[in-house]
Amino acid sequence: MDGKRNGTLDDNLVWHDHPVSQEEREKRHGHRGVVLWFTGLSGSGKSTVAGALEQALHQLGVSTYLLDGDNVRHGLCRDLGFNDADRRENIRRVGEVARLMVDAGLVVLTAFISPHRSERRMVRELLPQGRFIEIYVDTPLQVCEARDPKGLYKKARAGELPNFTGIDSVYEAPEQPDVHLDGQQLVTHLTQHLLDALRRQVIIES
Repeated sequence: MDGKRNGTLDDNLVWHDHPVSQEEREKRHGHRGVVLWFTGLSGSGKSTVAGALEQALHQLGVSTYLLDGDNVRHGLCRDLGFNDADRRENIRRVGEVARLMVDAGLVVLTAFISPHRSERRMVRELLPQGRFIEIYVDTPLQVCEARDPKGLYKKARAGELPNFTGIDSVYEAPEQPDVHLDGQQLVTHLTQHLLDALRRQVIIES
């Protein structure tokens, strides 16, 4: 893979293969590396479900890491705003980090609104086939707004938060997600559903 500088290829940068392969790392972990990409509206429950799934996987001995949208905005993407261009760059950076973590043999859980299909497709295309699992936490806007755990919808309705997804910025729901969750169901039920799906896809052992 070639490096890039200012969006163009830089001939002075060359991708270096590691002496320890991804397959060797996965053998050490005892499972495949994969990205579990949770998407949904703010308040849909994606962070809660992702956190519950990570805890369940950890108890099963699976090596995981959860990339949370707010946490990433505190560091890696602190220089970005919320217009369309910055949101795309935010997801691109997260996708690149997730790809490196998959190469390390981890199960990477991400909880990002990631409102545009093109951005989610961009991350999927960064990874080998079968290494990206799109999980749609499908919760109606009115339910998300009623929950409003951070008070963001209230601020958006008052005009204090421009470009807020679901209010004055579009959310493009996945048309064919790998896993479709009803965000109004119990977290314990959704977590078990996801564990069953990961076992069916031979990502974790039965």
